[in-house]
Amino acid sequence: MTLFRMLDPAVEPVTLSEVKAHLRIDHTQEDGLIEGLIRAARQEVERATGQALIDQAWRLVLDDWPPQDTVFLRRTPVKAVLAVTLFDADGAGSVIDPATYLLDSVSLPARLHFSRRPLEPGQALNGIEIDFSAGYGEAGTDVPDLLRRAILMLTGHWYEFRAQYGVADQPVSLPQGFQRLIDAFRMPRL
Repeated sequence: MTLFRMLDPAVEPVTLSEVKAHLRIDHTQEDGLIEGLIRAARQEVERATGQALIDQAWRLVLDDWPPQDTVFLRRTPVKAVLAVTLFDADGAGSVIDPATYLLDSVSLPARLHFSRRPLEPGQALNGIEIDFSAGYGEAGTDVPDLLRRAILMLTGHWYEFRAQYGVADQPVSLPQGFQRLIDAFRMPRL
């Protein structure tokens, strides 16, 4: 089972100006650095919580169907299943009829349940692809405030301590209170 992002978010959950106000910075010399820290902080929050903050496209690749005919998507909040593709022995893909599966986007993690078991994939490896979209919305204001604050906190922490440790040691730590901000959004382990 492999899960990977197909399409990155179009914007970040917090803006450069919001972070600069948080850091009390009024110059532009380090805008590139700060933008990189914002992106890294968003990625860390997404990794730690299993959330997709801004709308994104994901693909889950499976070798075989799970025993109970229910696939856990492991990225929330899931908005829609875009396609379920089954590959035959020659590598030709066929899209499975959406009427044969039901998305439960309320559960954590989201589940995709098949009413009848589809055919077995013809490929021994990576014979099933599930494409889906996930995220709170298209704008940073759609993201829950606690997650936005976690990004601000982490960006500020990394900005503050960037010179005290070598490049190989970065990111050196997580600030106190960061875990508390994201705990309510952590996905349960399977």
